[in-house]
Amino acid sequence: MFKENRVLMENSWNTLNFRWSQPALASLLYLVIQVGASAIPIAGWFGSLVIAGPLMLGYVAFMVAFFDRAPDANIEKIFTGFNNFANAFVLQLVMTIFIFLWSLLLIIPGIMATYSYSMAFFIMHDDPQVTGTEAIRRSKEMMNGHRWRLFCLDCRFIGWWLLCILSLGIGSLWIMPYHYGARLLFYRDLTNQNLADRPIPENAPEMIAGFYGTSNQNDTL
Repeated sequence: MFKENRVLMENSWNTLNFRWSQPALASLLYLVIQVGASAIPIAGWFGSLVIAGPLMLGYVAFMVAFFDRAPDANIEKIFTGFNNFANAFVLQLVMTIFIFLWSLLLIIPGIMATYSYSMAFFIMHDDPQVTGTEAIRRSKEMMNGHRWRLFCLDCRFIGWWLLCILSLGIGSLWIMPYHYGARLLFYRDLTNQNLADRPIPENAPEMIAGFYGTSNQNDTL
């Protein structure tokens, strides 16, 4: 049974509650590097594209460590994505190209592509050996039938991002980890459900059979 989006948001908030300082600093560091790279004269767009993938992979690594309360959950974690630079760069590049090409058709195909690839960086974090194209393929497979549910989750954050605009962007330091935390929990919900959907071996013990059992539940906005 999939968790409702409001539950994912509540769990994300409860994990961050009274522990906002590190996620806010990590978000600040992420934004400063990304904006700083894009601000470089002439080559800014290229520099931003080069570091976007590894930086996002590092931000995902930080969020995973923070939500797991790992001892190494510090803001330096954001740079660990550069340890897998080639795969992260290819992933971001291919995603950007594919989303751009789909958007040339109409806005809707571009949005659908964005949500199809939305789990790719989480997949690459869990499996550092996966290539960029393989991470995209797995994300498309994972998100099949779940794009609307994630879209509904993102829509729940519209009000928060409007507050971010009213705060001249300062609110993004707190909204970003809140939103990405909910997306991380969404990914883990999908991962656990996919594990539960595997066939039950005929000779599996009853307790294992209970672990694999599942039911479906649709989520709405």
